[in-house]
Amino acid sequence: MQFFEVFWSITVAFLFLAYLILLFQIVGDIFRDSSLSGVFKAIWIFFLLVTPYISALIYIVVRGNGMTERNVKAAASAQQQGEEYLRRVAGTQSPADQIQAAKSLLDAGTINDTEYAQLKAKALA
Repeated sequence: MQFFEVFWSITVAFLFLAYLILLFQIVGDIFRDSSLSGVFKAIWIFFLLVTPYISALIYIVVRGNGMTERNVKAAASAQQQGEEYLRRVAGTQSPADQIQAAKSLLDAGTINDTEYAQLKAKALA
């Protein structure tokens, strides 16, 4: 009898956590949807609080496709922003730009001839 009680407790905990994850996904989707007015957002939130399981099921059935599209759009936007950030931070320069920057450092006296040669070799590699 002890095994089944533990198994049941684990099952109930899993289903509750799965519901919480779904609830957070739904609430996030409600507030991300710009086509939904504030009144309808409030109505969905109200029903999610009053009848949580039924309204979550209805939301998934009725607005599931739009939810998927908004998630895909948000993921693509986040990926694009990440790539733009990496390009900006990495400061991709051509070898000629790197050599020119090293030459200006050499002319300014910041680096010596051996350091300039190392930077030039690194840029050309």
